[in-house]
Amino acid sequence: MQKICKCGRTMNLRLRTVIYQNKVDIENVPIYSCETCVRSEVVAHVKPELTGLIAKLGSKPEKQQLFFHEISEVAFLLLKVTEKEHINDSMEKIVEDRINELLDIMLLAQSLGDEPWAEETRKRLSQITQSAIST
Repeated sequence: MQKICKCGRTMNLRLRTVIYQNKVDIENVPIYSCETCVRSEVVAHVKPELTGLIAKLGSKPEKQQLFFHEISEVAFLLLKVTEKEHINDSMEKIVEDRINELLDIMLLAQSLGDEPWAEETRKRLSQITQSAIST
């Protein structure tokens, strides 16, 4: 996945570490990077999750490391695509498998009466569908 930079060159998609307040390392954030002018920008689909996470951390967070793919389905799927065991799988197959996995989790959460877990799973599913609709 690529996009055109303001300098006119190609920006490539990468999973990078975002450092917040020099204390919090947020791993696996999808970022577009331009190697020519060294400009970087967070992928638009994940900005709401990233800004929400940063808001929860507050202005004086404790030193910690977080994994963005545990919050963002887009980051999760991009990380999954890079795994060796999925090298021959299409993105469509990986997305389909993840949707099925999340639907199974939602059924389990509902059968256990765990509404917070079911709601979290709904949010993760909506991240995938929102990204699919806008791309």
